[in-house]
Amino acid sequence: MKNMSEMTIGCALWTLGATPDVASLARQMEIAAEIGCTSVQPWIVDFEYRPCILDPEVGSAADRTEVLRIAKSLGLSFSGFCAQLKGAVTYGGLEEREGLRWRIDKTKKALDTTAELGSDIVSTHAGVLPEEKTDPAYQTLLESVGEIAEHGARVGVYFAMETGQESPQALGDFIDEVNSPWLKVNYDPCNLLKFGSEAGTIQGVHALGDKIIHTHAKDWNPDTRQATCGEGLVPWDGYIQALRDIGYQGVLAIEDETGNEDMIESITRSYAFLQGYLND
Repeated sequence: MKNMSEMTIGCALWTLGATPDVASLARQMEIAAEIGCTSVQPWIVDFEYRPCILDPEVGSAADRTEVLRIAKSLGLSFSGFCAQLKGAVTYGGLEEREGLRWRIDKTKKALDTTAELGSDIVSTHAGVLPEEKTDPAYQTLLESVGEIAEHGARVGVYFAMETGQESPQALGDFIDEVNSPWLKVNYDPCNLLKFGSEAGTIQGVHALGDKIIHTHAKDWNPDTRQATCGEGLVPWDGYIQALRDIGYQGVLAIEDETGNEDMIESITRSYAFLQGYLND
């Protein structure tokens, strides 16, 4: 395999569960470091994986300072944070009017906290992108994401929309319409494979190009329901090569979300699989 030393391997920490206190987050970071990861992406909102110690409504500034100290002591950086919320109907809900102001403000606060912790990326599924631009929900999503991206420009944090049910081309067109250099993509090949095709998963990398600022390393096997990297249907060789082709130099953050019986062992297998791409 070709050398891809310009990329690094990290871990999406919610794979290991909620982080209600500093001790639990510290233990998760220790596990990631012991496996060999050089970065972690923690949860940063008190929603779904809760309580969340990094949410300012749960933890204190002193808590966050201690988490930062522990990460540095372990040789870990924060590749970014996840601020996933939900609307009444959709995952993300930034296209739903009900409760919208709370979701926008909560996300903006997550960007503030990310800057406080010395990172510059917040990822989320923003919502369902309507196929028709005339759909009122499209305009709502445009306004919501645009406002968050504007806030990101003020605090120096990128807002990364995670690939989901829409095509990469549609997502790229939407980002172009928002027209902010602070709006980027968190690329998840597994999500695209579920709702698209193997070819589309690879072609999507080229379609989005330098909009990709962060990725999740996740696999998908509809038979076993397991998500250990290299044991599913994601076309890793073609996908990794596509990332090289566009000059991606960011993280491959392991996200194992299917609840394997031994999550640490599964993440370790994913790490070993991805590590194979770092070697000649």
